[in-house]
Amino acid sequence: MIIQERIKELMELRNQARLGGGEKRIDSQHKKGKLTARERIDLLLDEGSFEEFDMFVSHRCIDFGLEKQTYLSDGVVTGYGTIDGRLVYVFSQDFTVFGGSLSEMFAEKICKVMDKAMKVGAPIIGINDSGGARIQEGVKSLGGYANIFERNILASGVIPQISAIFGPCAGGAVYSPALTDFTLMVKDTSYMFVTGPKVVKTVTGETVTDEQLGGAFVHSSKSGVSHFVADDEREGILLIRKLLSYLPQNNMEEPPLAPCDDPIDRLEDTLNEIIPDSPAKPYNMKDVIHAIADYHEFFEIMENYAPNMIIGYARFNGMPVGIVANQPNYLAGVLDINSSRKAARFVRFCDAFNIPILTLVDVPGFLPGTAQEYGGIILHGAKLLFAFGEATVPKVTVILRKAYGGAYDVMSSKHLRGDINYAWPTAEIAVMGPKGAIEILHNKELSTITDEKERVEFLKQKEEEYKNKFASPYVAAKFGYIDDVIEPRNTRFRVIRALQSLSTKKDVNPPKKHSNIPL
Repeated sequence: MIIQERIKELMELRNQARLGGGEKRIDSQHKKGKLTARERIDLLLDEGSFEEFDMFVSHRCIDFGLEKQTYLSDGVVTGYGTIDGRLVYVFSQDFTVFGGSLSEMFAEKICKVMDKAMKVGAPIIGINDSGGARIQEGVKSLGGYANIFERNILASGVIPQISAIFGPCAGGAVYSPALTDFTLMVKDTSYMFVTGPKVVKTVTGETVTDEQLGGAFVHSSKSGVSHFVADDEREGILLIRKLLSYLPQNNMEEPPLAPCDDPIDRLEDTLNEIIPDSPAKPYNMKDVIHAIADYHEFFEIMENYAPNMIIGYARFNGMPVGIVANQPNYLAGVLDINSSRKAARFVRFCDAFNIPILTLVDVPGFLPGTAQEYGGIILHGAKLLFAFGEATVPKVTVILRKAYGGAYDVMSSKHLRGDINYAWPTAEIAVMGPKGAIEILHNKELSTITDEKERVEFLKQKEEEYKNKFASPYVAAKFGYIDDVIEPRNTRFRVIRALQSLSTKKDVNPPKKHSNIPL
């Protein structure tokens, strides 16, 4: 029967498409420790949920002998499926076909799934493994990239966009991941750069490897381009699934609630003793986060970049919450260029997708020095200030210890529309630390004291007076800048109650085309 012949032909074409560039190239991919495009999708999505689009697409180029080389799917696998039962759209670049290089049709396939994701309000996940633009297609390839970039821009703040870099990503190809919300790389097998080592050698004379120029370590610790680093692709895919569990489908939905039987009034006695007696002594802010979060779980983002600032997700009574916290364990938790940028972008993402923000404060100020000033700490610090001030989601702030100078303002203070601001009894809220303040305020008196013992006693007395008069949390509470001074061990309960009270919060910014954030 004719129908049986047609069905047989369909099955043969499907098998051909699933082979990509052929068994030999698939084996080569596996020898590099990499999975194929379809293997990655199978791991990412719920079993049996993937529905593929455009399996039979092939390129239209007839130059440089390409008319004799055609592969079904043309180097990228696209479609939709589910992760934990929730709809997502996905594209996965196939390095076995022309090195995953982007052609006109390749780009059209990606644009199609991005358009569909926008229409239905579902996240888009891109798995990148590509040698860049397909040179034989010239400007059509470049135009294809630009069409993708435009969709990344229009989708920003509307649907979550996640990029996994599971191989090379070079030239114009890097800008699509850069425009997305989260980027993940894999140790040893993935890299990103605008110009490769050969061009760098020609132009600057520097000799660098792919890894040194744009490997996972570089972008996770030095540039901040990558939010996550995985040991292998399987771990990377699990990280993506975990990340999505905290995020809503789109900007019109609330983040997904999870069942929770961790008591909201669970007391953490260790928090009553976590702040050291000496103000110069550090402690680990992550211990505080783990203590107050549901089941002590915290999903950290950008762990290796600007570690003086902690960002990530936790749940409080099942509700996903974005956490921004200073880390006294690293550079005393000071604000600098990198930490300000890191936190600002995270705050804006949370605000775009209706995720409440908890800010834990222990900040001595901004990092001084010519490197910071020349690098534009004023502008970069203003980004974080702008992000908190602009955010309309529920904002709860807890000041644990230091909150000095402008850094107090920047870290989601009451003055930036912080909804509920708490302080521990150990909080010090002032223009500057006691020692520096006394040296300025009592400079003349100090200059007349020659006896060292007398000088030390004088400083000690005046510092204590300063703390009581200016730095005590009760001073800020007196003016209503702190809503309550709370017992540390009760922080979980107070944070959850605050978030519950803010669940119906409505706050609207003035009508405008868009803000002009200090970039």
